[in-house]
This record gives sequence, structure tokens and C-alpha cells, in this order.
Amino acid sequence: MHDETTRREWQGPEEILGFLGLEPGHVVVDMGAGSGFFALPASRRVGPRGTVYAVDTSVERLTRLHERAEDEGLENIRIRANAVEDYAVCEGCADLVLISNSLHDFHDQETALRHAFTSLKPGGLLADLDWKKEETIRDGDLIGPPVEIRFSEDEAVELIGGAGFEVESVEPSGEYFYLVRARRP
Repeated sequence: MHDETTRREWQGPEEILGFLGLEPGHVVVDMGAGSGFFALPASRRVGPRGTVYAVDTSVERLTRLHERAEDEGLENIRIRANAVEDYAVCEGCADLVLISNSLHDFHDQETALRHAFTSLKPGGLLADLDWKKEETIRDGDLIGPPVEIRFSEDEAVELIGGAGFEVESVEPSGEYFYLVRARRP
């Protein structure tokens, strides 16, 4: 894992959330939220009328997220300490489901994507931001998950389309990542 400062060099969460059209009052499901790299800026962006569901299996990371949210006075984050495959956090409530650098970590991607589909409102956006399927070297060091567990853009599109989503675009996101944008019909 890299610290948040280093990760911000690769991914700017505020810029990405803006690009995805996140607005005040929206509902977000952050699948694989960790310690809140995207959940915290999403919470600030959606404001007190919005909600962010932060789902992760790591109680330790979710505890850090909770502490940071408390320190900032953010009261719109709903923490769910479970696998994203366990259940959909809501039915048709979300404007955005975000999967950031974690689709390859889910033990059952098809079930996770079905839960994402269930959580989204009709017309809602799924955003899958993930590592390119290539060796990633920074300052002479290998970074990111092993290449063999990463999904190529085509593999991600196939998985997402197979879950019933309509894929809108696939584009690079910085040097190491790609972003798949897909809608629930």
C-alpha cells in the first residue's frame, strides 16, 4: 500500500468525482472503500443531503475512515463492514457506485457487480477505476497488484456488461489506470 499523498500523485479523487458528475444530494456506494480515499471527498461533495455508503471487509481501515469523518464533522457516511458480495446496501437508491482499484480483489466479481446494479437507480452510473493490466514501475519499484490478477479493459467491460450495465466509455485515467463508465438501464 502507498500512503495517501503518493496515491494523490496518481489519482486525484476530487477531480475524478467531479468528472463523474457527483453533485450535492447524491447517494454514492463506494465498494472497497478502505480508509476513505474516495469516500471522504465524496461525502464532502454530496453534502449533508447526500449519503455515502462505504463498504469494505477491513474493520481497521473502516475505523480510520470513521475517525477521519468524525474529525471533519462528516455525518453522511454509512459504514458497512462486509464483503461487497454479501448484499446490496440499498435497492435503487444510488446515483453512483464506485469501484476503485478493487474489482480484482473481490472474490466473486459477478455477484459484486449484480449488487452494484441493484443499488443503482435506473440511469445511475457505475465507475470502475482500476490498474491497467501491465507491469507498473515507479522509481524503479513494481507497484500495484500482481499483473496476473488485474483485469484488462476488455475483461472489465465484459464483466460489467455481463451484469446488465450499458458501458458508455473506457478511457485512461492517469498513467497507471483506466476508467470504465457504465449505466444501469
